[in-house]
Amino acid sequence: MKIDNFNFKDHKAIVRVDFNVPLDENGNITDDTRIRGALPTLKKILADGGSLIIMSHMGKPKGKVNPKLSLSQIKDAVAKALGTDVQFADDCAAAADMAAALKPGQALLLENLRFYPEEEGKPVGIDKEDPAYDAAKAEMKKRQKDFAKTLASYADVYVNDAFGTAHRKHASTAVIADYFDADHKMLGYLMEKEVNAVDNILNNIKRPFTAIMGGSKVSTKIGIIENLMDKVDNLILCGGMTYTFARALGGHVGDSICEEDKLQLALDIIAKAKAKGVNLVLGVDCVAGDKFSNDANTQICSVMEIPEGWEGMDAGPKTRELFANAIKGSKTILWNGPAGVFEFDNFTAGSRAIADAVVEATKDGAFSLVGGGDSVACVNKFGLADEVSYVSTGGGALLEAIEGKVLPGVAAINA
Repeated sequence: MKIDNFNFKDHKAIVRVDFNVPLDENGNITDDTRIRGALPTLKKILADGGSLIIMSHMGKPKGKVNPKLSLSQIKDAVAKALGTDVQFADDCAAAADMAAALKPGQALLLENLRFYPEEEGKPVGIDKEDPAYDAAKAEMKKRQKDFAKTLASYADVYVNDAFGTAHRKHASTAVIADYFDADHKMLGYLMEKEVNAVDNILNNIKRPFTAIMGGSKVSTKIGIIENLMDKVDNLILCGGMTYTFARALGGHVGDSICEEDKLQLALDIIAKAKAKGVNLVLGVDCVAGDKFSNDANTQICSVMEIPEGWEGMDAGPKTRELFANAIKGSKTILWNGPAGVFEFDNFTAGSRAIADAVVEATKDGAFSLVGGGDSVACVNKFGLADEVSYVSTGGGALLEAIEGKVLPGVAAINA
């Protein structure tokens, strides 16, 4: 069922959102992007005359109650964003009466789902090597189903609008969907947009297609790199990965981050790109610092000749030009991961060069998707989020989708 085609009048809808927002030491929200992202779905339900039950996780409490991760801290912010009062259920496994009492136009926020080990469905306090682990796992899966059934009992419609957790087979993201028929479960507007954006990148490619992959480790991105190798025309690898490749090619990388056990993997990627005719763009120079700090002393040097005691912190001027030239003229662009330690103002130039080139290509008609927490923070820092085609809210979910994996949260709706 498409959310646009459903009238929520007199229905109770339970909606999985991703309100895992950052809080300061006083419990104040420092970035409400995820709350704003869910508003179209939540407001549609209320405007139709439905009643709304909102559920989310926050942080990693690992199945235990942690007041610092209570969603009660964000209740007022959610109410303000929705423009209506929001009730709060401090026990999401015992909210049946509050849910039943909801009238059309009213909203209820449930406590952090991950206060319950049943949400993630993993045995607690037992090692995988323990002979009793398999029995504990089976028991927890049963409890997870019961927990999902309880959540489902609060409503007659289920909406999943939490792309950030769509790669998890949790009670609230996938298992709960089993308790609703095809006409009463659907993706929310944010999820629809995310799924369509990924589909555009993977299945509706306009060429040239350029993917920009940053990050500190080759090992965490290898699945994505391999999946993209059959699709892209240009593949830019940047960030900390740069120095593993430089080292693999015989360079001296000083104190730069480097995966010594992945040097052969780096060489294999270079060979694979050549065999497939992919233009692999690697950094040639860098801004090196004598310590990991914004006020480090700096020098520009070849990525192959970084002195001892110095580490690569950002892409150098020649590298920025190489990256920009590969991006300009592209018609499909995927950007995941910055080019340097962009959190430090003195090491933003590489990431800024990428961002400016992506914006320029977008103005020339490219479809550009920016995703992954650091990349999103990057375009937000530069004030350029509105100048690319789409900024994804999903980190791990986006990466798994790009790897070609089926996301449980999406599959459960389509089942």
